[in-house]
Amino acid sequence: MTLFKTAAKYTLAALLASSCLVSPAFAAKTLKLHHLNNNDPFDNPTGAMATVFKSLVEAGTNGEVEVQLFPNSQLGKDSEVIFQVKAGAIQSGSHSAGGTAAAYPLIGVLDVPFAYPNISSTYEVFDGPFGQQLAEDIHAKTGIKVLGFGDSGGFFALTNSRREVRSPEDMKGLKIRTMGLDSHKAVIQSLGGQPAAIAWSEVYTALQTGVADGQMNPVPIISFAKFAEVQEYLTLTGHLFTPYVWTINDKFYNSLTPEQQEVINYAARSAITAGRGMARAIEASDRGLAQLQQSMKVYTPTAEEREAFRAASQPVVKQVIVDKYGEEGEALMNAFLAALQ
Repeated sequence: MTLFKTAAKYTLAALLASSCLVSPAFAAKTLKLHHLNNNDPFDNPTGAMATVFKSLVEAGTNGEVEVQLFPNSQLGKDSEVIFQVKAGAIQSGSHSAGGTAAAYPLIGVLDVPFAYPNISSTYEVFDGPFGQQLAEDIHAKTGIKVLGFGDSGGFFALTNSRREVRSPEDMKGLKIRTMGLDSHKAVIQSLGGQPAAIAWSEVYTALQTGVADGQMNPVPIISFAKFAEVQEYLTLTGHLFTPYVWTINDKFYNSLTPEQQEVINYAARSAITAGRGMARAIEASDRGLAQLQQSMKVYTPTAEEREAFRAASQPVVKQVIVDKYGEEGEALMNAFLAALQ
């Protein structure tokens, strides 16, 4: 057992053990929680978030609220589940930006490439006034309450099976899998690549069979999805950060007592913190970048190379956002960029 995994288990042990003190069988309310990955809290950020949330909610409400976890998109595609949360068929979900876009297309304004100075700035942006503004806008436009914004694994990196990527010129002709977001497609197009919108469940096979040459995701996701088995090159571009959007059905939330609502709120905040920590730990451990380096050729762009990527992509994507989302989208994008200052 690795030192990382041992330490992580002790870190979460108290939280997990507390769930044994209650009897969910007698729960007055049931909260079904959808998320995209394995339930293992030491495997991925959403697994950590979901496990910690369940423990804290069931312990904090003395079993009055039972949390049932549905990992690996068991309840349906992310873009469909968010509407089930809105309808109340499912009480809560942790959604990707792509899934969120089905109900709230304006989430695409967050996709200005090479915008963040470092990973800690993402926490400040989404935990601060801008995050509150974004949550309120999602609620106003969709009727779905937002509990917070989780870490999907950190900054995006590029992988492919054909050649090392050090410059926009190296991207030419590469077919790169993206989410269905126009802003993600624009990033790849601006760098000379060919975007291919492929469902998450089909990405590994697409890379294996050559339907796509590469993809973009954070290092922990690249690692646990085993993309190193079908990809040779990894470039640590750090070009995007897309948060998980944690939603809860408005009617269900309002049916809770004030005390139960407070438990839900602090449990979500604590779980998001746990997910961020797990993402950073996996990224830095022998289950993250160190593991990928054993079988992939890893390259970190210099400051000058990163600036070339930014200069090629950022103006293009900003214009796509303005063209697609209009004045409202431009205003939200500017508020986002102002928060980064």
